[in-house]
Amino acid sequence: MTFFPIKKSLLLCFVLLCCTAIAQIPPDSIHTESKEDNVKYPVLQIKGLFQARYLVGMSKDVDVNGLHHTDESGTSNNFMVKYMRVQVRAQISKRTEVVALANLADFKNDPKSRVLENAYLKYTFNPKLALTVGQFRPWFGIEETYPIDIIKSLDWSNQYTEFGKLGWTSFQIGMSATGQLQLGQIPFQYAVSVVNGNGKNQVNDNDNGKQYSTRLVFGLAKKYNLNLGLNGGIGEVLSKKIYAVGIDLSSLVQFDPKWSLDMQLEAKQATNHPLYFAADPDIRPSNPDAYLIRGAYFLPNLRYEINHRNLSAFELSCRYEYLDTNFRLNSNPRQTITPMFGLEFLKNYGARIQLGMQFDRYKHSVANTTQYNNNLFIVQVQSRF
Repeated sequence: MTFFPIKKSLLLCFVLLCCTAIAQIPPDSIHTESKEDNVKYPVLQIKGLFQARYLVGMSKDVDVNGLHHTDESGTSNNFMVKYMRVQVRAQISKRTEVVALANLADFKNDPKSRVLENAYLKYTFNPKLALTVGQFRPWFGIEETYPIDIIKSLDWSNQYTEFGKLGWTSFQIGMSATGQLQLGQIPFQYAVSVVNGNGKNQVNDNDNGKQYSTRLVFGLAKKYNLNLGLNGGIGEVLSKKIYAVGIDLSSLVQFDPKWSLDMQLEAKQATNHPLYFAADPDIRPSNPDAYLIRGAYFLPNLRYEINHRNLSAFELSCRYEYLDTNFRLNSNPRQTITPMFGLEFLKNYGARIQLGMQFDRYKHSVANTTQYNNNLFIVQVQSRF
């Protein structure tokens, strides 16, 4: 595919955006003193999240991780601590902040490439331009715009997880420019990122290639909070060219002060280069685009504000997902339905409990693998502080 001529154009656009935004910043010499100028820096803010689950596998010979066992082994029920996050945010000047986020629950596994999640510096020139450098989540879809503790379903979508393995989503090391503009009457957000593409907590990139991505978000209807997102990326991994594209829609409809409906629809496609490089070099094609991943999901979430002394709200959601990690050569699509019921005890998801099911269906169930039909019951509790 002829994506790399776009690479220079992408960098040129990035430079032009930076120059335009910087040119619109008034010189420091004409700044008028405000109340913010009297703030004593640094200003520290500490936040955290605790999230735990109880899982019960409802399918014979399939464990709680979705792995099938022909020998009838495997654990069919499990208590687990998913997150014990601590975040420190330091506002060191009016325009500069440093953020560190660690998941202490990762110490139960091999913490070599875990634990540290966010570790970045962000400098905000003005609302039109902010630069982020370090380890962060580059914008490449709806799910990158909010944290796990306010997710409307059980977990991230399968699509988000897979694209994280490809280097487009989740925590990556690099730099990004973001901002908000106005296109006539249409509010507009953008993000341009360049990352190593080989995940978090890596000492070095595994090759000289980088992954370049951009996200554009257009506010189409303010009344319904309807937003259209367009995502695109190109890159190079071990001297092979790769790409990713995506489109998404999100909306929040407020029926009255108590009832609201939040909806998300997202679809993506990309080169599955980890699968390509895992294949035998003697028999795999020269073009990694023979290995393509394609996915989509739809997530409606109905919310009712109770505002009782001991109960803030309840939510009903049901996410449908379709994902095929190699639809050209060895197609075996996975369809997942996740109905969830949640009770919120403190505002802004300060404390909540969720109950739900996860139904996974494959076109072909493969014995002794995770590509096997299964049903999973979940109880999840969380508290953010």
